[in-house]
Amino acid sequence: MPAKNTIKQYLGNGYYHIYNRGVEKRVIFQDNQDYNVFLKYLAEYLSPKDEVGLKNQLADPSLNSKERDRLLKLLRLNNFFLEVTLLAYCLMPNHFHLFIKQRNSTSIDKFMQSLLTIYSLYFNRKYQRVGTLFQSAYKALLISSEDQYLHLTRYIHHQSTFQGNTLEPRKEQPSSYPEYLGNKVTSWVEPNEILSYFSKTNPNLSYESFVKQQDDFNLIGSYDLDN
Repeated sequence: MPAKNTIKQYLGNGYYHIYNRGVEKRVIFQDNQDYNVFLKYLAEYLSPKDEVGLKNQLADPSLNSKERDRLLKLLRLNNFFLEVTLLAYCLMPNHFHLFIKQRNSTSIDKFMQSLLTIYSLYFNRKYQRVGTLFQSAYKALLISSEDQYLHLTRYIHHQSTFQGNTLEPRKEQPSSYPEYLGNKVTSWVEPNEILSYFSKTNPNLSYESFVKQQDDFNLIGSYDLDN
Protein backbone atom coordinates (compact mmCIF):
# COMPACT_ATOMS: atom_id res chain seq x y z
CA MET A 1 0.00 0.00 0.00
CA PRO A 2 1.52 3.40 -0.95
CA ALA A 3 2.59 5.67 1.89
CA LYS A 4 0.15 8.46 2.65
CA ASN A 5 0.32 11.47 0.30
CA THR A 6 2.87 9.86 -2.04
CA ILE A 7 0.13 9.54 -4.67
CA LYS A 8 -0.30 13.17 -5.58
CA GLN A 9 -3.24 15.09 -7.00
CA TYR A 10 -1.69 18.00 -8.88
CA LEU A 11 -3.82 20.96 -9.92
CA GLY A 12 -2.89 24.23 -11.56
CA ASN A 13 -3.09 27.10 -9.03
CA GLY A 14 -3.30 24.52 -6.24
CA TYR A 15 -1.94 24.92 -2.70
CA TYR A 16 0.12 22.07 -1.24
CA HIS A 17 1.78 20.95 1.95
CA ILE A 18 5.11 19.41 0.84
CA TYR A 19 7.16 17.46 3.36
CA ASN A 20 9.77 14.76 3.69
CA ARG A 21 12.38 13.50 6.10
CA GLY A 22 15.68 11.69 6.05
CA VAL A 23 15.82 8.01 5.19
CA GLU A 24 15.51 5.96 8.42
CA LYS A 25 14.69 9.31 10.10
CA ARG A 26 18.33 10.32 9.79
CA VAL A 27 19.45 13.92 10.29
CA ILE A 28 19.54 15.80 6.97
CA PHE A 29 20.76 19.14 8.37
CA GLN A 30 23.82 18.52 10.53
CA ASP A 31 25.04 22.08 10.91
CA ASN A 32 24.26 25.68 9.96
CA GLN A 33 26.00 25.32 6.62
CA ASP A 34 23.54 22.56 5.64
CA TYR A 35 20.55 24.75 6.52
CA ASN A 36 22.06 27.68 4.63
CA VAL A 37 22.79 25.61 1.51
CA PHE A 38 19.20 24.33 1.38
CA LEU A 39 17.93 27.91 1.76
CA LYS A 40 20.38 29.09 -0.91
CA TYR A 41 18.93 26.57 -3.36
CA LEU A 42 15.41 27.73 -2.50
CA ALA A 43 16.47 31.32 -3.17
CA GLU A 44 18.12 30.43 -6.49
CA TYR A 45 15.15 28.42 -7.73
CA LEU A 46 12.49 30.92 -6.61
CA SER A 47 14.16 34.21 -7.51
CA PRO A 48 14.14 35.63 -11.06
CA LYS A 49 17.16 34.55 -13.10
CA ASP A 50 19.08 37.36 -14.79
CA GLU A 51 20.25 35.41 -17.83
CA VAL A 52 21.45 38.50 -19.68
CA GLY A 53 23.50 39.65 -16.70
CA LEU A 54 25.02 36.19 -16.20
CA LYS A 55 25.99 35.95 -19.88
CA ASN A 56 27.54 39.43 -19.75
CA GLN A 57 29.63 38.41 -16.75
CA LEU A 58 30.74 35.23 -18.53
CA ALA A 59 31.96 37.33 -21.46
CA ASP A 60 34.51 39.06 -19.21
CA PRO A 61 37.95 37.80 -20.40
CA SER A 62 39.51 38.45 -16.98
CA LEU A 63 37.18 35.94 -15.26
CA ASN A 64 39.00 33.19 -13.36
CA SER A 65 37.97 29.55 -13.82
CA LYS A 66 36.33 29.21 -10.40
CA GLU A 67 34.08 32.22 -10.99
CA ARG A 68 33.31 31.04 -14.52
CA ASP A 69 32.19 27.64 -13.20
CA ARG A 70 29.98 29.34 -10.60
CA LEU A 71 28.30 31.53 -13.22
CA LEU A 72 27.80 28.59 -15.59
CA LYS A 73 26.10 26.61 -12.81
CA LEU A 74 23.77 29.52 -12.10
CA LEU A 75 22.97 29.88 -15.78
CA ARG A 76 22.16 26.19 -16.15
CA LEU A 77 20.21 25.94 -12.89
CA ASN A 78 16.47 25.35 -13.29
CA ASN A 79 14.31 28.29 -12.32
CA PHE A 80 10.75 28.27 -10.97
CA PHE A 81 10.21 31.97 -10.26
CA LEU A 82 7.02 32.16 -12.36
CA GLU A 83 5.85 28.65 -11.52
CA VAL A 84 6.08 28.21 -7.75
CA THR A 85 5.22 30.51 -4.82
CA LEU A 86 6.56 29.63 -1.36
CA LEU A 87 4.11 30.77 1.31
CA ALA A 88 5.81 29.24 4.36
CA TYR A 89 8.53 26.80 5.36
CA CYS A 90 10.48 25.35 8.24
CA LEU A 91 13.58 23.17 8.35
CA MET A 92 14.00 20.69 11.21
CA PRO A 93 17.05 18.50 11.84
CA ASN A 94 15.61 15.41 10.11
CA HIS A 95 12.74 16.81 8.00
CA PHE A 96 11.27 19.86 6.31
CA HIS A 97 7.88 21.42 5.56
CA LEU A 98 7.03 23.68 2.61
CA PHE A 99 3.70 25.39 1.87
CA ILE A 100 3.60 25.96 -1.87
CA LYS A 101 1.26 27.31 -4.51
CA GLN A 102 1.96 26.08 -8.03
CA ARG A 103 0.94 27.81 -11.23
CA ASN A 104 0.52 24.72 -13.42
CA SER A 105 0.01 21.07 -12.65
CA THR A 106 3.64 20.01 -13.21
CA SER A 107 5.45 22.84 -11.40
CA ILE A 108 5.83 21.27 -7.95
CA ASP A 109 7.03 17.92 -9.25
CA LYS A 110 9.79 19.53 -11.34
CA PHE A 111 10.71 21.91 -8.52
CA MET A 112 10.95 19.20 -5.84
CA GLN A 113 12.93 16.84 -8.07
CA SER A 114 15.44 19.61 -8.73
CA LEU A 115 15.64 20.76 -5.09
CA LEU A 116 16.02 17.35 -3.49
CA THR A 117 18.48 16.11 -6.12
CA ILE A 118 20.82 19.09 -5.83
CA TYR A 119 20.70 19.09 -2.01
CA SER A 120 21.33 15.31 -1.87
CA LEU A 121 24.37 15.71 -4.13
CA TYR A 122 25.73 18.47 -1.87
CA PHE A 123 25.07 16.47 1.33
CA ASN A 124 26.57 13.21 0.05
CA ARG A 125 29.65 14.99 -1.26
CA LYS A 126 30.19 16.86 2.01
CA TYR A 127 29.72 13.84 4.28
CA GLN A 128 31.33 11.31 1.89
CA ARG A 129 28.29 9.08 1.69
CA VAL A 130 26.36 7.40 -1.13
CA GLY A 131 22.75 6.45 -1.62
CA THR A 132 19.36 7.96 -0.94
CA LEU A 133 19.17 10.81 1.55
CA PHE A 134 15.39 11.21 1.78
CA GLN A 135 12.74 8.72 2.85
CA SER A 136 11.08 7.61 -0.40
CA ALA A 137 9.31 10.22 -2.51
CA TYR A 138 8.38 13.55 -0.98
CA LYS A 139 4.80 13.84 0.30
CA ALA A 140 2.32 16.34 -1.12
CA LEU A 141 -1.14 17.10 0.27
CA LEU A 142 -3.57 19.30 -1.64
CA ILE A 143 -4.96 21.99 0.67
CA SER A 144 -8.70 21.92 0.09
CA SER A 145 -10.22 24.17 2.75
CA GLU A 146 -9.65 27.62 4.24
CA ASP A 147 -9.10 26.07 7.68
CA GLN A 148 -6.27 23.92 6.35
CA TYR A 149 -4.90 26.91 4.43
CA LEU A 150 -4.54 29.02 7.58
CA HIS A 151 -3.67 26.32 10.08
CA LEU A 152 -0.92 24.83 7.94
CA THR A 153 1.22 27.95 8.34
CA ARG A 154 0.45 27.91 12.06
CA TYR A 155 1.53 24.28 12.31
CA ILE A 156 4.72 24.92 10.35
CA HIS A 157 5.71 27.95 12.41
CA HIS A 158 4.69 26.33 15.69
CA GLN A 159 7.03 23.42 14.88
CA SER A 160 9.95 25.73 14.24
CA THR A 161 9.40 27.85 17.35
CA PHE A 162 7.87 25.72 20.12
CA GLN A 163 8.39 22.24 21.58
CA GLY A 164 5.64 19.86 20.48
CA ASN A 165 2.11 21.07 21.22
CA THR A 166 3.22 23.26 24.14
CA LEU A 167 4.35 26.85 24.25
CA GLU A 168 7.77 25.94 25.64
CA PRO A 169 10.25 27.77 23.40
CA ARG A 170 12.81 25.79 21.45
CA LYS A 171 15.95 27.03 19.79
CA GLU A 172 14.23 28.50 16.76
CA GLN A 173 14.74 26.50 13.58
CA PRO A 174 15.07 28.15 10.14
CA SER A 175 11.58 29.14 9.04
CA SER A 176 9.46 31.86 7.45
CA TYR A 177 8.10 32.95 10.86
CA PRO A 178 10.30 36.10 10.97
CA GLU A 179 8.78 37.19 7.64
CA TYR A 180 5.30 36.74 9.10
CA LEU A 181 6.18 38.84 12.13
CA GLY A 182 7.60 41.61 9.94
CA ASN A 183 11.10 41.11 11.33
CA LYS A 184 12.57 40.08 8.00
CA VAL A 185 11.83 40.56 4.30
CA THR A 186 12.75 37.77 1.88
CA SER A 187 11.89 38.21 -1.78
CA TRP A 188 11.20 34.50 -2.37
CA VAL A 189 8.80 34.07 0.59
CA GLU A 190 5.22 35.35 0.25
CA PRO A 191 3.50 35.89 3.65
CA ASN A 192 0.96 38.51 2.60
CA GLU A 193 -1.74 36.11 1.40
CA ILE A 194 -2.01 34.59 4.87
CA LEU A 195 -1.43 37.83 6.77
CA SER A 196 -4.42 39.44 5.02
CA TYR A 197 -6.64 37.33 7.32
CA PHE A 198 -5.18 38.88 10.47
CA SER A 199 -5.08 42.28 12.16
CA LYS A 200 -1.99 44.47 12.04
CA THR A 201 -3.23 46.70 14.86
CA ASN A 202 -5.02 44.42 17.35
CA PRO A 203 -2.52 42.12 19.11
CA ASN A 204 -5.29 39.69 20.07
CA LEU A 205 -6.20 39.18 16.41
CA SER A 206 -2.65 39.18 15.06
CA TYR A 207 -0.91 36.33 13.29
CA GLU A 208 1.54 35.99 16.19
CA SER A 209 -1.36 35.48 18.59
CA PHE A 210 -2.83 32.88 16.23
CA VAL A 211 0.42 30.88 16.16
CA LYS A 212 0.79 30.98 19.95
CA GLN A 213 -2.67 29.56 20.63
CA GLN A 214 -2.62 26.15 22.27
CA ASP A 215 -4.36 23.50 20.23
CA ASP A 216 -4.48 19.72 19.91
CA PHE A 217 -3.80 20.09 16.17
CA ASN A 218 -6.63 17.72 15.20
CA LEU A 219 -6.95 19.51 11.88
CA ILE A 220 -3.22 19.24 11.24
CA GLY A 221 -3.13 15.58 12.27
CA SER A 222 -4.68 14.53 8.98
CA TYR A 223 -1.46 15.43 7.21
CA ASP A 224 1.18 15.28 9.92
CA LEU A 225 4.63 14.01 8.93
CA ASP A 226 4.34 10.81 10.95
CA ASN A 227 0.79 9.86 9.91
